[in-house]
Amino acid sequence: MHSFNSCLMHCVFSVKERRPLLTAEVRERLWPYLGGIARENGMKALAVGGVADHVHVLLSIPATLAMSKAMQLIKGNSSKWLRETFPDLRRDGFAWQEGFGSFSIAVSGVDDTVEYIRTQEEHHRRRSFREEVAAFLKKHGFDADGGMRE
Repeated sequence: MHSFNSCLMHCVFSVKERRPLLTAEVRERLWPYLGGIARENGMKALAVGGVADHVHVLLSIPATLAMSKAMQLIKGNSSKWLRETFPDLRRDGFAWQEGFGSFSIAVSGVDDTVEYIRTQEEHHRRRSFREEVAAFLKKHGFDADGGMRE
């Protein structure tokens, strides 16, 4: 028997201290770079987007790669690249905030999630990052502090 795996994860991570350092110019180059990191490590980035202070990525992750390792690869490699490529970010001490959110997505939810990720700027005119994270946590059974609800 063959083994099959479908692991679709909507991942969210932010700039350290949620500083708005990801300018439009940076994001224009960062999104494809994140897709490349994913590809080089056996993942597939189905969508990448975000705003000045955080990133959303919809990833298809192979069974052989732990979620924490996937995010370590994406955040670590992109952080190094950003500091090397954009001198202003190096000067400003760019770093990603510790941790991340990752939320499983059913195949039936891919189109909606891709649209959500691609329209982040419009979305954040109505809802703050803090409100967004709280809604994700609640939807996935966590309280506002990230603990599991009973």
